[in-house]
Amino acid sequence: MILASGSPQRRAILEQLGVAFEVVVPEVDELTLGPPEEVVLENAHRKASSVAEIRPDAPLVLGVDTEVAIGPQVYGKPADRAAARAMLELLSGREHRVISGVCVIAGGRARTAASVTTVTFRELGPQILDWYIDAGEWQGRAGGYAIQGRGAALVERLDGDYLNVVGLPVATLLELVPQLLFQFPAVS
Repeated sequence: MILASGSPQRRAILEQLGVAFEVVVPEVDELTLGPPEEVVLENAHRKASSVAEIRPDAPLVLGVDTEVAIGPQVYGKPADRAAARAMLELLSGREHRVISGVCVIAGGRARTAASVTTVTFRELGPQILDWYIDAGEWQGRAGGYAIQGRGAALVERLDGDYLNVVGLPVATLLELVPQLLFQFPAVS
């Protein structure tokens, strides 16, 4: 199996499951505007298709895209500290959705599905914002936070798949590829 992603979180989740995989980082232009579910599904498809084109021998290619959304607005990865702070201030004390698009390509056929998790942040005052921003964990993270790290301190409540918020909704992936755990077992 090929994971079409450079995400260390996605690699860690697949390793945790004991799935054997190879990483090929796709080079694609990602959508940033549009209805959130359509954006993540299209981006996941672009990533998987890009890798499937250069590796047609792969039995399975997995592409994933995760974004944070409030209503119809998508919030991707903040560009700098100021953008990260503005994003976290916007999320403070509010509910938002973490939406992942998953695309698997096998035998030239693509299948996609989306996963949505609702996350509610605590009220974030200046001190906790400074603490979090200074740690630099916001870099390269949709919504400007990583729930599996210090970002856990920002969260009040979560409704849905925790691993979706980390970056790979396992339940959704297994709906698309029920035999994944048995087709690509890692060598112990």
